[in-house]
Amino acid sequence: MASKGTLRLLVLVSGGGTNLQALVDAECTGRLGTARIVAVLSDRPEAFALERAKKAGIPALVETADAGLSPARRRRELSDRILKRAREYHADALVLAGFLSILEGELIAAYSGRMINLHPALLPKFGGMGMYGERVHQAVLAAGESESGCTVHLVDTGTDTGEILLQRRIPVLHDDTPESLAERIHAEEHLAIVEAVAVLARRLECEMGKKGEQPSMRNPKERP
Repeated sequence: MASKGTLRLLVLVSGGGTNLQALVDAECTGRLGTARIVAVLSDRPEAFALERAKKAGIPALVETADAGLSPARRRRELSDRILKRAREYHADALVLAGFLSILEGELIAAYSGRMINLHPALLPKFGGMGMYGERVHQAVLAAGESESGCTVHLVDTGTDTGEILLQRRIPVLHDDTPESLAERIHAEEHLAIVEAVAVLARRLECEMGKKGEQPSMRNPKERP
């Protein structure tokens, strides 16, 4: 890690930011372990998550790609811009907390094993390109699944294919709608994202320990 002993997080968001809020609240109460949020970045300027970041005193960033580019070029341009921002803020890890853009390129390699994503289903089921938000819950109900939940996994070069860090499960009720299922899963997501960041922090601390690195004396509540 760039800053020994403290896991510096760049959180990526696209929407309302309830999972970001769960992370902010957890940091304030010490439940993120050695992790702290150094910046929040959105691919959508109107995302309310940016307001949550500002209220918490966290730098709120926006990065978008040229709409005139092909989808592949847009993904690469956005990924490169995020990598630049991650380096600017000396981020040790990236947390995709409701981030809808697909990332690729050098960013994936640079943060291999240090980038996690929250997905609203029990992977490997109901993952992949185009599976997000209400589409996931509709697919779960259409398939007649008896349970659903959420997954936090490492990001790799595929889509929702990385190593699973943890899952939280709930039963699918006989009268569930996509909306009611989503609402109950959201509550589990808020717990899962906090647990996963703590797991990642411990994992990276162990890796540092094996390399003989010493913890930092930096105050984990300090902003950059």
